[in-house]
Amino acid sequence: MNVSRYISKKITASASESFTSSVTKIAIISIAIGLAIMIVSFAILEGFRNEIQSKIFSFGAHLQITKYDTNNSLEGLPIGPNIGFSTRHNAFPEIKNIQPFARKTAIVKTEDEVLGVVLKGIDRQYDLTAMQHNLVAGRLLHFSDSGASDEIMVSKKIADQLRLDVGEEALFFFVQNPPRVRKLKIAGIYKTGLDEFDNIYVIADIQHIRDLNDWNDTLVGGYEIILKDFRQIDRVADKVFHKMSYDLQLQKITDEYAQLFDWLKLLKRNVVIFLVLIVFVATFNMVSTVFIMIMERTHMIGVLKALGATNYQIRKVFFYNGAKLTLKGLLWGNLIGLGFCAMQYFLKIIPLDPENYYMDTVPIHWNFGVIALLNLAVFLLTLLSILLPTALVSRINPVKAIRFD
Repeated sequence: MNVSRYISKKITASASESFTSSVTKIAIISIAIGLAIMIVSFAILEGFRNEIQSKIFSFGAHLQITKYDTNNSLEGLPIGPNIGFSTRHNAFPEIKNIQPFARKTAIVKTEDEVLGVVLKGIDRQYDLTAMQHNLVAGRLLHFSDSGASDEIMVSKKIADQLRLDVGEEALFFFVQNPPRVRKLKIAGIYKTGLDEFDNIYVIADIQHIRDLNDWNDTLVGGYEIILKDFRQIDRVADKVFHKMSYDLQLQKITDEYAQLFDWLKLLKRNVVIFLVLIVFVATFNMVSTVFIMIMERTHMIGVLKALGATNYQIRKVFFYNGAKLTLKGLLWGNLIGLGFCAMQYFLKIIPLDPENYYMDTVPIHWNFGVIALLNLAVFLLTLLSILLPTALVSRINPVKAIRFD
């Protein structure tokens, strides 16, 4: 029989009316609240990161290859299919998809309004999965086999400014020599919450831009590269840069929208600092609790030592008690944290101002690997903190302890 564990159970059973009982409840509550806050913080942080990155990637992918040009125009010079490596068959195992695009500025005119926009041309190769989540009305583009599709997708901001809805048409004027005009029909309305996209971009068939610029079917404005793992962007960018033709330029999405990614990094840093403080408070409470338990049981410690118990055996008694308190705190912390995340995920109880946060409600991302690591980290750190006050047992003199009142 494990004597230390047996004594630990007896202490727990008899401590319900002692001062230690109140202190242990405080320790359990501190661990539970600390873990719950950590779970909720990481779920929200990952939710923000995934939502914003998904919105950015729906327009810009991870890497972008364009013609090297000193002109800062959004339209740019055309490039052909020969960019130094195959665009049809992935030359790099890290690349998920390579998709062509082109841009052209235009003026949209309706009966009441006039607005300047940028037409972004895509073809059927383009991955519109991320854009599907941004749709608020209508559907994605349908491409024609016989020619350029007259369907477009506009942002909710542009649709509201032009007073247009799904199924309605608008005239697009292109300032060039000679000027040209196209009548295009709205198939879908999207909303990303990012002004960089919602204020200017209209999604259309790339064939319109080819026709307007007198390009053949092999010319495009550039290529967007989607990676299998965004975290490898720097390494893949170096490999692509050394493979592509000398007259092309490569831009990373993290550089193009640096302010958004810097904001996410700052948010993550602040959350980490906040979580360190929470863990410190929780472990400090546990140290205080075990210390009080030892002081309250000084007489018992003296008796056990007089009966021949070793310091190691007595320390294990209080270690087991601390471990039980920690497990109770972790159980309640998971129930509170996961319960709150589930309520926000399904019921959307906390709204946000989309003008400041780029989304309507607080996002939640489920990452059970991170949740397991948080539980393990809190458990191990708390157990290590318990060892500190239990060292006090070796300093207790059995004769003085038996007389202690």
